Amino acid sequence: MKVSAYDESGRPVVDREAELVCEAPSPSMPLYFWNDSKNAKYIDAYFTFYQSAGKNVWRHGDYVIMHSDTRGITFLGRSDSVLKPSGVRIGTGEIYGVLEKFPEIADSLVVGQNWKGDERVILFVQLAPGHSLTEDLKAKIKKALRENASPRHVPALILETPSIPYTFNMKKVESAVRNIINGKQVANRDALTNPESLDYFVSILPELQKD
Repeated sequence: MKVSAYDESGRPVVDREAELVCEAPSPSMPLYFWNDSKNAKYIDAYFTFYQSAGKNVWRHGDYVIMHSDTRGITFLGRSDSVLKPSGVRIGTGEIYGVLEKFPEIADSLVVGQNWKGDERVILFVQLAPGHSLTEDLKAKIKKALRENASPRHVPALILETPSIPYTFNMKKVESAVRNIINGKQVANRDALTNPESLDYFVSILPELQKD
């Protein structure tokens, strides 16, 4: 397979953490998804990430290091919607499923932040009109996640955000927010319906980086 590692701007890089991509078709690639007649879900899942950089490549969803001396690859873990606090893999959908039952919450987004040699889970909530993020609401959220999911699903921080970033296919953009709070660049703002929503996450980065 014609694989490479791309940085945030869609440029091939070596000897540093980057996104694993495939630059040419492979016999083992799926052709389409079931019940996706226009291929919208298929294209959004694999091919839209670097389109704003003018690249039509398959993004696999893994962070890797492509070694220049051996051409070997070190896999560092998933770059998409998987959290790994204390090494335990958690799907973000498991958290969203619990939060959807809260009338106080209009929308939410959860990401992992590299923190003191581990990963901590940060939950951002967009509140429904007339509600505020009180300590009581935070306690209710944590209790619901602990009881309906697991203690690992309980976020380290719960913060209020004015809006959640989405693609034009109405998919939450966890990767852009995760990059921001981990001090990385966001290259695909043009793929968002509301790129201004990222400004909030940029503004709180200094606070999130404090011990």
